[in-house]
Amino acid sequence: MLPLGALAGPAGATSSPATPVASVVASAAQSGVPTRGSTPLATGNPAVGSATDRPGCPSAQPVTELALTDPRRAAALAKSLNRLRAATSVPGVSVAIVWDNGATWAGASGFADVAAGTPVTTGTGFALASISKSFVAAVILQLIGEGRLSLEAPVAPLLPAFGLDSRITVHMLLDHTSGLPDFILTKAADTALGDSNAVWDAAKSWSFVPKYHRVPGTSFDYANTNYLLLGELIRSVTGHAPSAEIRARLLTPLRLTHAWFQQDETPLAPLPASYVLRWYGGPPVAKLIAPAGDIVPFRSVVTSTGAAGSMAATALDTARWMNALGSGRVVPPATVAAMQADEAHTAAVGANLTYGLGISTVSVAGHIAIGHSGRYLGARNVVRYLPDMHLSIAVLTNQSEVDPAAIAGAMIRALTATGAEMPLLTVQVCNLSGPWRN
Repeated sequence: MLPLGALAGPAGATSSPATPVASVVASAAQSGVPTRGSTPLATGNPAVGSATDRPGCPSAQPVTELALTDPRRAAALAKSLNRLRAATSVPGVSVAIVWDNGATWAGASGFADVAAGTPVTTGTGFALASISKSFVAAVILQLIGEGRLSLEAPVAPLLPAFGLDSRITVHMLLDHTSGLPDFILTKAADTALGDSNAVWDAAKSWSFVPKYHRVPGTSFDYANTNYLLLGELIRSVTGHAPSAEIRARLLTPLRLTHAWFQQDETPLAPLPASYVLRWYGGPPVAKLIAPAGDIVPFRSVVTSTGAAGSMAATALDTARWMNALGSGRVVPPATVAAMQADEAHTAAVGANLTYGLGISTVSVAGHIAIGHSGRYLGARNVVRYLPDMHLSIAVLTNQSEVDPAAIAGAMIRALTATGAEMPLLTVQVCNLSGPWRN
């Protein structure tokens, strides 16, 4: 059983905070992060903070999808995607590009089920794995902005059932400097996950965390344990499951109608079968490891990771998500900058691949990009926001060996070759980081 993949990113920091990250987050929050109060939330039901309550979110019908209509560019992108899939032997891939003004391009190639010949479409959903962490980080930062959490507050008093080291803070969970090891990497957990239909909860996952851990704040250790606990922290602070908070705060306002929390919610898009690639002396062969179902790739691994890896979505909604986050429409731009700036902190404590507050900064086809990657056995994905190109790109696949970052870079180069200017469209986009409308 493969764990969720670590992020691919440059060694060293990309930026250095001029002031402590906590101060930047706090000051940005005071300038306009919404306050939810104690309004009850319910999964699947409209809640305070829906799209019609936000500045910049029309109260009439949802904005019609605005596709990239330039036939030359659209055809070039489709041709590139088909060529890349064939060259990499990826069973199925879905790619979406979303511009800041709401314009989109989406394409798909290959098979959701190889044996049945079922094609991947732009409406196919995929397990996002660790991309889920970016959703969780956004909710935590919103709670900090509302004054319901503090970045440097100890977590132990809020999660007494876990017996945490009193030195571990919210900050340390967000950037993986808590010193806690990854429960999913243990032999015992790997064996238990072999019962693929078993349903786990946070307590069971926590039982596999090794007792030994590093001194909090002294090292970077990418671990799903950190975001499993952040999900439970959301539950402790709000009284609601992380899935309910993610839906009410992020998915519903942004109209991400084909994104969902697999652990708690039913699928909102058809899901593919899951594969690994194997080499037998020739081109790689896709080997089925799990058929399509209502949760992919395995119920045990998805529920064991909880908030650290439970999201699923289409490529289009995944790209829309990172476009909203990266462009400062989920938390204020200053908070996004602080999320990136924290990479200087993880670099300082020895991270080879730096990580910030739920996101990482990398280079995509020569462009600085922020986002996250994700990996399960049978799923591997990446989503990035490129500020200088005013767009995001998501590449989702139903295999775990080929890094989709290479496909993302090639697709951006193909776009640049046909003219990278943003399509001339005007559309209101929903802003979640502004003040609540009275």
